[in-house]
Amino acid sequence: MLLLLRQTLHHKGVMRRTRIQIVLAGIVIGLAIGLGLYTFVYAKGGSYLTNNPGACANCHIMQDQYDAWLKSSHHSTATCNDCHTPPGLIAKYATKASHGFWHSFAFTSGRFHEPIQIKDSSRQDVEQACHKCHEEIITGIEGVHSDSQGDIISCVRCHRDVGHRH
Repeated sequence: MLLLLRQTLHHKGVMRRTRIQIVLAGIVIGLAIGLGLYTFVYAKGGSYLTNNPGACANCHIMQDQYDAWLKSSHHSTATCNDCHTPPGLIAKYATKASHGFWHSFAFTSGRFHEPIQIKDSSRQDVEQACHKCHEEIITGIEGVHSDSQGDIISCVRCHRDVGHRH
């Protein structure tokens, strides 16, 4: 009988600790979700899911690039996403999510380079976009503008300020 009572009390203690752990886990998860949602709304996160170039200027560091794009010849034909994300819905939003996370991290932590600089992976996306939109022109000049290995020289190497100032 004493053994049964001891087991029952032990079981109730374990159940109480389990309930407390579940409640604490719920509070932590709830806070994380709440903080995430608040940050998403505060940072105008929904705007980044669109093709609106104005979203890129939500961050003060991109205002110069946005203003330059407004004055550029590409203003009437291309948005930020057309040049800075790879083709395809999944690749586009995976890139936007990655950029969004790392940009937020850099600006929150103060670890960003000024003036802003394009990373190699983003430069490849831009090069791919140049080739997609200007394929006929590029095909016509490939033999003229290649390096000693026969590789095509980067479009943005010579056309650095096309689209917007870099």
